[in-house]
Amino acid sequence: MTSPGTAVLAYIPSPPQGVWHVGPLALRAYAFFIIVGIVIAIVWGDRRWVARGGTKGTVLDVAVWAVPFGLIGGRLYHVATDASTYFGEGGNPVDALKIWQGGLGIWGAVLLGGVGAWIACRRRGIPLPAFGDAVAPGILLAQAIGRIGNYFNQELYGRETTVPWGLEIYERVDANGRNDSLNGISTGLVERVVHPTFLYELLWNVVIVVLLVVVDRRFRIGHGRLFALYVAGYCVGRFVVELMRSDYATEIAGIRINSFTSGIVFALAALYIVFARKGREDPETLRSDDADPIPTSELDEGGETTDTVSVDTADSTTDAGRDKTS
Repeated sequence: MTSPGTAVLAYIPSPPQGVWHVGPLALRAYAFFIIVGIVIAIVWGDRRWVARGGTKGTVLDVAVWAVPFGLIGGRLYHVATDASTYFGEGGNPVDALKIWQGGLGIWGAVLLGGVGAWIACRRRGIPLPAFGDAVAPGILLAQAIGRIGNYFNQELYGRETTVPWGLEIYERVDANGRNDSLNGISTGLVERVVHPTFLYELLWNVVIVVLLVVVDRRFRIGHGRLFALYVAGYCVGRFVVELMRSDYATEIAGIRINSFTSGIVFALAALYIVFARKGREDPETLRSDDADPIPTSELDEGGETTDTVSVDTADSTTDAGRDKTS
């Protein structure tokens, strides 16, 4: 895999497997990291929501609607844009239902997840744009964590390469010795060395998470503009990553559909940032219909809750530690 005169000390090894069986139970790394990401997004999002003046526990209540909708939307998008894998020659339509094997399209997840969040926000009487601003960094961090699951699944990698950080893709076989990259165990044989595009996207997502936190604290933006910034920032990274991938994908006019979608969504998000209402919402408007009003004594001159500074300070410390870990 190396060119003459090029010495590669070590490539990044792939995990030997992505599934562990405990009796009839299959423990999947992909599902584990998706769950971890969701939990972190809910916990961090709730802290940010409270710091803006919202009611504690609201993010979990909304997540009960948004997460199932998002998972369904993500799977529908993936299957729709890769239909030949499931419904083409040699495909098995039943596999389209096996979400635990990987395959979630972020655009479908955001779209239907947003529908679920809108329903929940309507039920609680809170503005969806403000809610989106509060949870945006956590959602993107959850996406970054979810990419670790792709690493265990040996998927979402790019073209073959000789760069020092190239990723080794191993041959994996099942108990019967048949090739099974998803459920099998590595034989130690390296099939190819590729660009770890899942890692590129993970690192880009972390960078945008930090950017979102800094922009939010410096400019105090609201009315959905921070969420739009998250979408736009993610689109830039995803567009570049898609150009590096060589796996099969549905194309429109010779362009991978995810690149095509990234461009369109980026333009829409940028327009929203420019034309949406400036400033930040009145904290009182973020309280759920069944919540007690915020006492005047707990509001500072800027209209934020008086514990905002302490919460944000703790949040900043936590963010810094998490970013270094990621």
